[in-house]
Amino acid sequence: MKKTIWGRVYFGLVLLILYLPIFYLIYFSFSSGSSMDHFRHFTWEHYQTLFADKRLLAILLETIMLALLSSLAATVLGTFGAIAIQRSKEGYRKILLSFNNILIVSPDVVIGASFLILFTALGFSLGFASVLLSHIAFSVPIVVLMVLPKLKEMDNSLIDAARDLGANNYQVFSQVLLPALTPGILSGFFMALTYSLDDFAVTFFVTGNGFTTLSVEIYSRARQGIDLEVNALSTIIFFFVLLLVGVYYFLTKRQGKKANKLGGLLR
Repeated sequence: MKKTIWGRVYFGLVLLILYLPIFYLIYFSFSSGSSMDHFRHFTWEHYQTLFADKRLLAILLETIMLALLSSLAATVLGTFGAIAIQRSKEGYRKILLSFNNILIVSPDVVIGASFLILFTALGFSLGFASVLLSHIAFSVPIVVLMVLPKLKEMDNSLIDAARDLGANNYQVFSQVLLPALTPGILSGFFMALTYSLDDFAVTFFVTGNGFTTLSVEIYSRARQGIDLEVNALSTIIFFFVLLLVGVYYFLTKRQGKKANKLGGLLR
């Protein structure tokens, strides 16, 4: 009983440490002052300034578009990559997994510098395309790690049964394999989306030609001083992420109910 209570207290303290700075930031986004020294009067001024800042809004939309495109591409590539790794021989599987994990454990600075050297050597122009390719590259290993456990948990007899019933490769993939992997695919997609939205180090190296992302823009503004417009923007992004978490929870819960029904039918 004591262990349970102390565990809850510890968990509560961790949540407090993590969320208190965020709520502090949100609190001062409604302050009429120009700094976070002390709260003055409640106002929507910083939000009005934010929505009047067309450049910052354009960067926000471009960042979201970049994250969606990169996470979609990474999800497709990572899903097929996980299937290929799982179906490979034991020795090759370990080698492929090692190469996959290198990108995850490598520092972002090293990855960003590597991409910069690669694009420069190839004469590839830095901009939206270079950032997109970089985000896809570092998101694919994340998707692979999310999908692989679902592949290991899957009962291969379902695939054999489908083939015995005359299903072709497309039918096996779309009606047997894909539904079983959907929770892992969704997890990989949302993880890739999150990584892309808040990435700074890799993007800082490979951006150029007037294109920038929100993290790089906020970093540039923060160097010039605290701007409560950034607080307002961060508040909107925070609630946007909460919405994504809610969507993810709804989708996984719905998928879980379908899986339980399927399991009941198979029994």
